Amino acid sequence: MTGKEAGHIEQHPSHAQALNPDALEVAPGVEREQLEGWIPQLATEEELRQALEKAFDYRGDITVTRKDGTRIEGYLFDRRTGATLKDSSVRIYPKNSNEKISIPYSEIAALAFTGRDTAAGKSWEAWMKKYAEKKAAGEKDLSLHPEALE
Repeated sequence: MTGKEAGHIEQHPSHAQALNPDALEVAPGVEREQLEGWIPQLATEEELRQALEKAFDYRGDITVTRKDGTRIEGYLFDRRTGATLKDSSVRIYPKNSNEKISIPYSEIAALAFTGRDTAAGKSWEAWMKKYAEKKAAGEKDLSLHPEALE
């Protein structure tokens, strides 16, 4: 026995609900913070952890100053959080090297968002605005092309 014979009644959403994009939305959009050039205060363990989480999501280079005074500028590509600062670490690709450097949170004295955020201004709305400007100017080639990183 299948379908209606088994007592199953089909439920159809109204046509208006089925085509309403707000009703179809699964998750709200996210507003990105402007982090480029930010130098966070790292007075507490929680401030350090929060700043490093933001650095992990950042799409540009950061500069880490260790407690011994050495500075490393590069892309933070991984972080491992533990119970203590000594058990937690970040991994960075230095700007001018192919090696991966691991730095325990406990060795970090300062952090700065020094590189250009390559994801800034890359929203759908920004792309549509550029597209409309090109179209209004009469450009024929309206295809997508990546921007140079540097």
